[in-house]
Amino acid sequence: LSFYFPRKKIIFTDMGRSAFKIIIEKLNLKNSQILFPAYICDIFYPILKRYKIQPIFLDIDLRTFNIREDQIRKKITPQTKAIFVCHTYGLPVDIQKIKEITGNQLSIIEDCAQSFGAKYKNIFVGNFGEAAFFSLYKQSPTFRGGLLVCPKDWEVKLSKTNFDFRDFISFLNSFSFFAFLFKMFGQDIAPKMIRKEKKSEPAEINKVSLNFFSHFLGNLANSLEKRINLALFFQEELKKLGFDVQESENNVFCYLSTLIPKSLEIKRDKFVKELRKYQIFSTRIWHTPIILNPEVQKEYQIRLKEFPNTIEAAKRIINFPLQNYYEKKDIEIMIKGIKRVLSDLK
Repeated sequence: LSFYFPRKKIIFTDMGRSAFKIIIEKLNLKNSQILFPAYICDIFYPILKRYKIQPIFLDIDLRTFNIREDQIRKKITPQTKAIFVCHTYGLPVDIQKIKEITGNQLSIIEDCAQSFGAKYKNIFVGNFGEAAFFSLYKQSPTFRGGLLVCPKDWEVKLSKTNFDFRDFISFLNSFSFFAFLFKMFGQDIAPKMIRKEKKSEPAEINKVSLNFFSHFLGNLANSLEKRINLALFFQEELKKLGFDVQESENNVFCYLSTLIPKSLEIKRDKFVKELRKYQIFSTRIWHTPIILNPEVQKEYQIRLKEFPNTIEAAKRIINFPLQNYYEKKDIEIMIKGIKRVLSDLK
Protein backbone atom coordinates (compact mmCIF):
# COMPACT_ATOMS: atom_id res chain seq x y z
CA LEU A 1 0.00 0.00 0.00
CA SER A 2 2.97 2.34 0.39
CA PHE A 3 3.05 2.38 -3.43
CA TYR A 4 -0.32 4.17 -3.36
CA PHE A 5 0.39 6.39 -0.34
CA PRO A 6 4.19 6.88 -0.13
CA ARG A 7 4.19 9.76 2.36
CA LYS A 8 1.31 8.63 4.55
CA LYS A 9 0.57 6.28 7.41
CA ILE A 10 -1.88 3.47 6.65
CA ILE A 11 -4.24 2.12 9.33
CA PHE A 12 -6.85 -0.60 8.77
CA THR A 13 -10.18 -0.08 10.55
CA ASP A 14 -13.34 -2.15 10.83
CA MET A 15 -15.36 0.33 8.76
CA GLY A 16 -14.74 3.42 6.65
CA ARG A 17 -16.86 5.52 9.01
CA SER A 18 -14.58 4.47 11.88
CA ALA A 19 -11.68 6.05 10.03
CA PHE A 20 -13.75 9.23 9.63
CA LYS A 21 -14.34 9.37 13.39
CA ILE A 22 -10.59 9.16 13.98
CA ILE A 23 -10.02 11.99 11.50
CA ILE A 24 -12.50 14.21 13.35
CA GLU A 25 -10.76 13.60 16.64
CA LYS A 26 -7.22 14.01 15.33
CA LEU A 27 -7.99 17.21 13.42
CA ASN A 28 -9.87 18.59 16.43
CA LEU A 29 -13.06 19.18 14.44
CA LYS A 30 -15.51 18.79 17.32
CA ASN A 31 -17.92 21.72 17.67
CA SER A 32 -16.93 23.13 14.28
CA GLN A 33 -18.42 23.69 10.85
CA ILE A 34 -17.52 21.44 7.91
CA LEU A 35 -18.46 21.98 4.27
CA PHE A 36 -20.25 18.79 3.32
CA PRO A 37 -21.80 17.30 0.15
CA ALA A 38 -25.59 17.40 0.12
CA TYR A 39 -25.55 14.30 -2.06
CA ILE A 40 -24.16 11.65 0.27
CA CYS A 41 -25.40 8.84 2.51
CA ASP A 42 -27.12 9.80 5.74
CA ILE A 43 -24.97 7.35 7.75
CA PHE A 44 -22.86 10.43 8.52
CA TYR A 45 -25.67 12.12 10.43
CA PRO A 46 -25.11 10.27 13.73
CA ILE A 47 -21.38 11.03 13.51
CA LEU A 48 -21.97 14.73 12.89
CA LYS A 49 -24.40 14.81 15.78
CA ARG A 50 -22.06 12.93 18.11
CA TYR A 51 -19.22 15.38 17.55
CA LYS A 52 -21.50 18.42 17.45
CA ILE A 53 -20.41 19.32 13.93
CA GLN A 54 -22.54 21.70 11.90
CA PRO A 55 -22.49 20.62 8.25
CA ILE A 56 -22.71 23.37 5.64
CA PHE A 57 -24.13 21.51 2.66
CA LEU A 58 -23.08 22.00 -0.96
CA ASP A 59 -25.14 21.08 -4.02
CA ILE A 60 -23.69 18.88 -6.76
CA ASP A 61 -22.90 19.09 -10.46
CA LEU A 62 -25.20 16.80 -12.45
CA ARG A 63 -22.39 15.92 -14.87
CA THR A 64 -20.08 14.59 -12.18
CA PHE A 65 -22.33 13.99 -9.12
CA ASN A 66 -19.53 15.71 -7.15
CA ILE A 67 -19.81 18.99 -5.23
CA ARG A 68 -20.17 22.27 -7.09
CA GLU A 69 -16.92 24.16 -6.58
CA ASP A 70 -18.61 27.48 -7.37
CA GLN A 71 -20.60 27.23 -4.11
CA ILE A 72 -17.61 26.78 -1.80
CA ARG A 73 -16.37 30.34 -1.31
CA LYS A 74 -19.75 31.85 -0.42
CA LYS A 75 -20.48 29.14 2.17
CA ILE A 76 -17.26 29.47 4.19
CA THR A 77 -17.68 31.18 7.57
CA PRO A 78 -15.18 32.02 10.36
CA GLN A 79 -16.28 28.78 12.08
CA THR A 80 -15.55 26.58 9.05
CA LYS A 81 -12.55 24.36 9.73
CA ALA A 82 -12.68 21.73 7.00
CA ILE A 83 -14.19 20.62 3.72
CA PHE A 84 -15.34 17.04 3.21
CA VAL A 85 -14.91 15.98 -0.43
CA CYS A 86 -16.35 12.74 -1.76
CA HIS A 87 -15.04 11.15 -4.95
CA THR A 88 -18.56 10.07 -5.79
CA TYR A 89 -19.09 6.61 -7.28
CA GLY A 90 -15.36 6.50 -8.18
CA LEU A 91 -14.93 9.85 -9.99
CA PRO A 92 -12.19 12.07 -8.48
CA VAL A 93 -13.06 15.59 -7.37
CA ASP A 94 -11.08 18.50 -8.84
CA ILE A 95 -8.87 18.87 -5.75
CA GLN A 96 -6.65 21.55 -7.29
CA LYS A 97 -9.61 23.82 -7.90
CA ILE A 98 -10.85 23.27 -4.35
CA LYS A 99 -7.46 24.18 -2.92
CA GLU A 100 -7.34 27.33 -5.06
CA ILE A 101 -10.77 28.38 -3.78
CA THR A 102 -10.09 27.66 -0.11
CA GLY A 103 -6.54 29.02 -0.22
CA ASN A 104 -5.41 26.07 1.87
CA GLN A 105 -7.23 27.61 4.86
CA LEU A 106 -9.45 24.56 5.38
CA SER A 107 -8.46 21.01 6.18
CA ILE A 108 -9.42 18.69 3.32
CA ILE A 109 -10.93 15.32 4.23
CA GLU A 110 -11.12 12.92 1.31
CA ASP A 111 -13.95 10.40 1.23
CA CYS A 112 -12.44 7.72 -1.00
CA ALA A 113 -14.92 5.00 0.00
CA GLN A 114 -15.79 4.38 -3.65
CA SER A 115 -12.55 5.34 -5.36
CA PHE A 116 -9.66 3.05 -4.43
CA GLY A 117 -7.17 3.14 -7.30
CA ALA A 118 -8.55 6.33 -8.86
CA LYS A 119 -6.04 9.01 -9.87
CA TYR A 120 -6.17 12.79 -10.02
CA LYS A 121 -3.38 14.35 -12.11
CA ASN A 122 -1.69 10.93 -12.10
CA ILE A 123 -1.62 10.75 -8.29
CA PHE A 124 -3.82 8.32 -6.37
CA VAL A 125 -6.71 9.88 -4.47
CA GLY A 126 -6.18 9.84 -0.75
CA ASN A 127 -2.91 11.74 -1.02
CA PHE A 128 -4.32 15.26 -1.35
CA GLY A 129 -6.03 16.06 1.92
CA GLU A 130 -4.95 16.18 5.52
CA ALA A 131 -6.45 12.69 5.80
CA ALA A 132 -8.57 10.26 3.80
CA PHE A 133 -10.64 7.17 4.39
CA PHE A 134 -11.66 4.19 2.27
CA SER A 135 -14.39 1.56 2.55
CA LEU A 136 -12.73 -1.62 1.33
CA TYR A 137 -15.74 -3.85 0.78
CA LYS A 138 -17.32 -1.46 -1.72
CA GLN A 139 -14.69 -2.34 -4.33
CA SER A 140 -13.03 -5.54 -3.17
CA PRO A 141 -14.40 -9.00 -2.37
CA THR A 142 -14.08 -8.65 1.38
CA PHE A 143 -16.63 -8.62 4.19
CA ARG A 144 -15.74 -5.61 6.25
CA GLY A 145 -13.01 -3.04 6.46
CA GLY A 146 -11.96 0.56 6.23
CA LEU A 147 -8.66 2.25 5.59
CA LEU A 148 -7.36 5.42 7.20
CA VAL A 149 -4.67 7.33 5.29
CA CYS A 150 -3.15 9.98 7.52
CA PRO A 151 0.03 11.84 8.55
CA LYS A 152 2.82 9.55 9.71
CA ASP A 153 2.93 11.06 13.18
CA TRP A 154 -0.64 10.05 14.05
CA GLU A 155 -0.82 7.48 16.86
CA VAL A 156 -4.04 5.46 16.86
CA LYS A 157 -5.01 2.59 19.17
CA LEU A 158 -7.84 0.31 18.10
CA SER A 159 -9.63 -2.62 19.67
CA LYS A 160 -9.63 -5.96 17.88
CA THR A 161 -12.53 -7.46 15.93
CA ASN A 162 -13.24 -11.06 14.95
CA PHE A 163 -14.98 -12.69 12.02
CA ASP A 164 -18.64 -12.75 13.13
CA PHE A 165 -22.17 -13.51 11.97
CA ARG A 166 -22.43 -10.30 9.96
CA ASP A 167 -19.23 -11.21 8.11
CA PHE A 168 -20.54 -14.72 7.49
CA ILE A 169 -23.64 -13.28 5.81
CA SER A 170 -21.39 -11.10 3.66
CA PHE A 171 -19.35 -14.20 2.81
CA LEU A 172 -22.47 -16.02 1.59
CA ASN A 173 -23.27 -12.97 -0.57
CA SER A 174 -20.08 -13.75 -2.52
CA PHE A 175 -21.81 -16.78 -4.05
CA SER A 176 -24.30 -16.36 -6.88
CA PHE A 177 -27.10 -18.45 -5.35
CA PHE A 178 -27.11 -16.59 -2.04
CA ALA A 179 -26.57 -13.21 -3.69
CA PHE A 180 -29.68 -13.85 -5.78
CA LEU A 181 -31.73 -14.75 -2.69
CA PHE A 182 -30.52 -11.73 -0.73
CA LYS A 183 -31.34 -9.36 -3.57
CA MET A 184 -34.79 -10.87 -4.07
CA PHE A 185 -35.85 -11.22 -0.44
CA GLY A 186 -33.23 -9.54 1.74
CA GLN A 187 -35.17 -6.38 2.52
CA ASP A 188 -38.05 -8.43 3.88
CA ILE A 189 -36.17 -11.01 5.94
CA ALA A 190 -32.85 -9.43 6.96
CA PRO A 191 -32.67 -9.37 10.77
CA LYS A 192 -31.99 -6.04 12.43
CA MET A 193 -29.29 -7.64 14.56
CA ILE A 194 -26.89 -7.42 11.62
CA ARG A 195 -26.93 -3.65 11.81
CA LYS A 196 -26.57 -3.66 15.58
CA GLU A 197 -23.32 -5.61 15.44
CA LYS A 198 -21.39 -2.63 14.05
CA LYS A 199 -19.22 -1.11 16.76
CA SER A 200 -19.81 2.45 17.92
CA GLU A 201 -16.08 3.00 18.57
CA PRO A 202 -13.36 2.62 15.92
CA ALA A 203 -11.82 -0.85 15.81
CA GLU A 204 -9.43 -2.91 13.70
CA ILE A 205 -10.30 -4.88 10.60
CA ASN A 206 -10.61 -8.62 11.22
CA LYS A 207 -7.94 -10.92 9.80
CA VAL A 208 -10.23 -12.75 7.38
CA SER A 209 -11.34 -9.52 5.71
CA LEU A 210 -7.75 -8.27 5.63
CA ASN A 211 -6.57 -11.44 3.88
CA PHE A 212 -9.28 -11.17 1.23
CA PHE A 213 -8.40 -7.53 0.59
CA SER A 214 -4.71 -8.38 0.35
CA HIS A 215 -5.47 -10.99 -2.30
CA PHE A 216 -7.59 -8.51 -4.27
CA LEU A 217 -4.89 -5.83 -4.06
CA GLY A 218 -2.39 -8.02 -5.89
CA ASN A 219 -4.57 -8.01 -9.01
CA LEU A 220 -6.00 -4.49 -8.67
CA ALA A 221 -4.48 -2.99 -11.82
CA ASN A 222 -5.85 -5.69 -14.13
CA SER A 223 -9.27 -5.66 -12.44
CA LEU A 224 -9.57 -1.88 -12.76
CA GLU A 225 -8.55 -1.83 -16.42
CA LYS A 226 -11.14 -4.44 -17.32
CA ARG A 227 -13.82 -2.78 -15.21
CA ILE A 228 -13.21 0.66 -16.70
CA ASN A 229 -13.33 -0.63 -20.28
CA LEU A 230 -16.61 -2.41 -19.62
CA ALA A 231 -18.04 0.69 -17.92
CA LEU A 232 -17.15 2.92 -20.86
CA PHE A 233 -18.88 0.51 -23.25
CA PHE A 234 -21.90 0.33 -20.92
CA GLN A 235 -22.06 4.13 -20.70
CA GLU A 236 -22.07 4.57 -24.47
CA GLU A 237 -24.96 2.12 -24.83
CA LEU A 238 -26.92 3.82 -22.05
CA LYS A 239 -26.43 7.26 -23.62
CA LYS A 240 -28.05 5.95 -26.79
CA LEU A 241 -31.11 5.13 -24.68
CA GLY A 242 -31.33 8.63 -23.19
CA PHE A 243 -29.59 8.09 -19.85
CA ASP A 244 -27.35 10.84 -18.46
CA VAL A 245 -24.06 9.23 -17.42
CA GLN A 246 -21.43 10.38 -14.96
CA GLU A 247 -18.24 11.85 -16.40
CA SER A 248 -15.72 9.11 -17.11
CA GLU A 249 -12.25 10.72 -17.04
CA ASN A 250 -10.23 9.00 -14.28
CA ASN A 251 -13.39 7.26 -13.05
CA VAL A 252 -12.81 3.78 -11.56
CA PHE A 253 -16.57 3.07 -11.57
CA CYS A 254 -17.18 1.67 -8.14
CA TYR A 255 -20.76 1.85 -9.42
CA LEU A 256 -22.01 2.28 -12.97
CA SER A 257 -24.12 5.29 -12.01
CA THR A 258 -26.55 7.06 -14.34
CA LEU A 259 -29.63 9.23 -14.31
CA ILE A 260 -32.74 7.74 -15.88
CA PRO A 261 -34.16 9.80 -18.80
CA LYS A 262 -35.98 12.79 -17.34
CA SER A 263 -39.20 11.81 -19.07
CA LEU A 264 -39.24 8.61 -16.98
CA GLU A 265 -38.26 10.21 -13.68
CA ILE A 266 -41.52 9.35 -11.94
CA LYS A 267 -41.18 5.75 -13.15
CA ARG A 268 -37.61 5.26 -11.89
CA ASP A 269 -38.55 2.92 -9.03
CA LYS A 270 -40.81 0.85 -11.25
CA PHE A 271 -38.02 0.64 -13.83
CA VAL A 272 -35.59 -0.73 -11.23
CA LYS A 273 -38.17 -3.29 -10.07
CA GLU A 274 -39.05 -4.41 -13.59
CA LEU A 275 -35.38 -5.02 -14.41
CA ARG A 276 -35.40 -7.89 -11.91
CA LYS A 277 -37.53 -9.89 -14.34
CA TYR A 278 -34.42 -10.00 -16.50
CA GLN A 279 -32.07 -10.80 -13.60
CA ILE A 280 -30.71 -7.23 -13.58
CA PHE A 281 -30.41 -6.12 -9.96
CA SER A 282 -29.91 -2.38 -10.13
CA THR A 283 -29.90 -0.14 -7.07
CA ARG A 284 -30.71 3.47 -6.20
CA ILE A 285 -27.71 4.34 -4.04
CA TRP A 286 -28.30 7.71 -2.37
CA HIS A 287 -31.89 8.06 -3.58
CA THR A 288 -32.40 9.36 -0.03
CA PRO A 289 -29.28 11.50 0.54
CA ILE A 290 -28.52 13.08 3.88
CA ILE A 291 -30.50 16.28 3.25
CA LEU A 292 -33.68 14.26 2.65
CA ASN A 293 -33.50 12.76 6.12
CA PRO A 294 -36.32 14.49 8.10
CA GLU A 295 -34.19 14.65 11.26
CA VAL A 296 -31.34 16.26 9.35
CA GLN A 297 -33.71 18.81 7.84
CA LYS A 298 -35.01 19.73 11.26
CA GLU A 299 -31.62 19.71 13.02
CA TYR A 300 -29.84 21.91 10.47
CA GLN A 301 -32.82 23.85 9.08
CA ILE A 302 -32.30 22.63 5.54
CA ARG A 303 -33.94 24.57 2.72
CA LEU A 304 -34.29 22.04 -0.07
CA LYS A 305 -34.69 24.68 -2.78
CA GLU A 306 -30.95 25.42 -2.35
CA PHE A 307 -30.09 21.93 -3.62
CA PRO A 308 -31.95 21.40 -6.91
CA ASN A 309 -29.30 19.15 -8.47
CA THR A 310 -29.09 16.92 -5.41
CA ILE A 311 -32.87 16.53 -5.40
CA GLU A 312 -32.91 15.71 -9.11
CA ALA A 313 -30.10 13.18 -8.78
CA ALA A 314 -31.92 11.50 -5.89
CA LYS A 315 -35.06 11.14 -8.03
CA ARG A 316 -33.28 9.85 -11.14
CA ILE A 317 -30.26 7.88 -9.88
CA ILE A 318 -29.78 4.28 -10.98
CA ASN A 319 -26.67 2.20 -10.26
CA PHE A 320 -26.36 -0.66 -12.73
CA PRO A 321 -24.53 -3.89 -11.85
CA LEU A 322 -20.84 -3.92 -12.77
CA GLN A 323 -18.78 -6.79 -11.38
CA ASN A 324 -15.09 -7.47 -11.91
CA TYR A 325 -15.85 -10.87 -13.47
CA TYR A 326 -18.27 -9.49 -16.11
CA GLU A 327 -17.54 -9.83 -19.81
CA LYS A 328 -18.79 -7.70 -22.69
CA LYS A 329 -21.51 -10.27 -23.41
CA ASP A 330 -22.94 -9.71 -19.90
CA ILE A 331 -23.29 -5.99 -20.60
CA GLU A 332 -24.96 -6.71 -23.94
CA ILE A 333 -27.48 -9.02 -22.25
CA MET A 334 -28.29 -6.29 -19.71
CA ILE A 335 -28.73 -3.69 -22.45
CA LYS A 336 -31.30 -5.94 -24.12
CA GLY A 337 -33.21 -6.23 -20.86
CA ILE A 338 -33.03 -2.48 -20.28
CA LYS A 339 -34.43 -1.83 -23.75
CA ARG A 340 -37.35 -4.15 -23.12
CA VAL A 341 -38.25 -2.50 -19.82
CA LEU A 342 -37.95 0.97 -21.33
CA SER A 343 -40.24 -0.07 -24.17
CA ASP A 344 -42.83 -1.41 -21.70
CA LEU A 345 -42.75 1.74 -19.58
CA LYS A 346 -43.17 4.07 -22.53
